[in-house]
Amino acid sequence: MPQKKTIADFNKMVAEKQKIVYLTAYDYLTAKYQERAGVDMILVGDSLGMVMLGYSTTFPVTMDDMVRHCAAVRRGAPNTFVVGDMPYMSYQTSDEDAIRNAGRLIAEGGADCIKLEGAGPAICSRVRAINDAGILVMGHIGLTPQFAGQLGGYKAQGRSGDTALKLVRQAKVVEDAGACSILVEGVPAVVGKEITSRAGIPILGIGAGSQTHGQLLIYADMLGYYDDFTPKFVKKYADIGKQIQDAFSAYCGEVRNGAFPVDSEHAYKISEEEAGKFLELLKKNGM
Repeated sequence: MPQKKTIADFNKMVAEKQKIVYLTAYDYLTAKYQERAGVDMILVGDSLGMVMLGYSTTFPVTMDDMVRHCAAVRRGAPNTFVVGDMPYMSYQTSDEDAIRNAGRLIAEGGADCIKLEGAGPAICSRVRAINDAGILVMGHIGLTPQFAGQLGGYKAQGRSGDTALKLVRQAKVVEDAGACSILVEGVPAVVGKEITSRAGIPILGIGAGSQTHGQLLIYADMLGYYDDFTPKFVKKYADIGKQIQDAFSAYCGEVRNGAFPVDSEHAYKISEEEAGKFLELLKKNGM
């Protein structure tokens, strides 16, 4: 089994110019296969609201949802660094709420680190407070879904000189607040590169170009499993959704036409002698 990496290991990987491999997972089985594949870091993202729970946004996701799914991922990947996402309104209200809810992801969910979105003064206060409580914090800037209303929707950020410069400054203030790493989402490659080149902590990218210290994808996107929409930055490594649908369709057909199950292959066996006794007992008991 692999040895679980720590933040010190990730800092060493950055220093040695080794890329960090990061994927989302929300359940035991997915996490198990990701650990076997050698993923360095797993994010239990609030994206589970859309991918697993069928919501149209991440806003309805609760702390109980996040704790439950983090715990499942931890059971599936006991030797992988797990990041638990702080859902909407779990940290925005106060430093105290933020510490309490972050602690739940660590103590109940088994996460190694928490992630929260934003870079304003209040958010930096939360980062500082959670870090001071002894919990690792990953920041998240750029396209931040919990701030989609303020951003004008789910669209790329930093596409003008002024907004790109703002993102570089945001990365700096989040780092200074005590973040151990930052996820940069949905920005032009040059912006991702410049943020990374100025950072003293690992910068992970999702739709932020090739020059970040590591890459994240939502596993259901890269497997072709979630097909409601596909972001521009996603590369599909499989078409699992089609394979699953084809398998379900084949099963439906075989059950309906009697091709499944085949008793000689798919049923438990009983000896002819015991079968005879069983049938005789039915007769004796008037059944």
